[in-house]
Order: sequence, then structure tokens, then C-alpha cells
Amino acid sequence: MPLATILIASASVAPLLASPVAVQIHVFAAIGAFLLGIAQFIGKKGRTAHRVLGWSWVVLMIVTALSSFWIVDYRNLRPTALILILSVVTLVNVPLAVAYARRHKVEHHKRFMISLYVGALVIAGAFTFLPGRLMHRVVFG
Repeated sequence: MPLATILIASASVAPLLASPVAVQIHVFAAIGAFLLGIAQFIGKKGRTAHRVLGWSWVVLMIVTALSSFWIVDYRNLRPTALILILSVVTLVNVPLAVAYARRHKVEHHKRFMISLYVGALVIAGAFTFLPGRLMHRVVFG
């Protein structure tokens, strides 16, 4: 049986839908930003579509970062301190990346956006699929 069939057969959004609203907002915003990011990498740069998708991506990244503050267990901060730092870094760097684009500093804009995508979505997102984490339960059952 192909791996994709196994994954689809074992996937269930039930654990996600049973999670607090802040977690659901966080996950859906992160997934949306991840998918829009792929579209941005593929599409032509500097055009209207790039700008519209870019602004949508910016909003989703801000929602993702802000929602993380309602997910963290502040009584046990140690394990989640890195994600809070990442959220603050995201909230600072997203506006900086936009400012670079508005000033036509394309290389700075590109570097910031790629770094945010890789660091905040790909790398941080990969950790959500570790055993015992919510997205592991959603994807692998």
C-alpha cells in the first residue's frame, strides 16, 4: 500500500477540532501561510498577485505568531520558551521585511521572507510532527 494512502487512512482532524480555539487558529493560520509561501516562491515577483498574496501571508504570519501566546503554558515556560522567542522574532521581522519591500530593497526583503518561511514555518512546523504532539496525532492517528 502506498505511503500516501496509509497517511490519508490514518489522518484525523478530530484531535485538532477538540483543541482550544487558539490552537485551531494557530494551526490553520500556519498551514495557510505555509501554502501561500509555496505559491509566492513559484509565482512571478513584483506583480499584483505577489503583493496580494504577500499581504495575505503577512496577516497569516502575524496571526500565527500572536496566537502562540495563548497556547503556551506559562506555568511551565521552559519547554516553550523557544517558540515564544520565535514568535517575537516573527512579529519584529515580518514588518521589517515589508518595509524592505516598500523601500525597494529587494534582496533584504527576499532574505527576510525566506528566513521567516524556513525558520518559522518549515523548521518550527517540523517539530509539531514529533510523537506526542498534536499534528503527529492528526496526521498519523
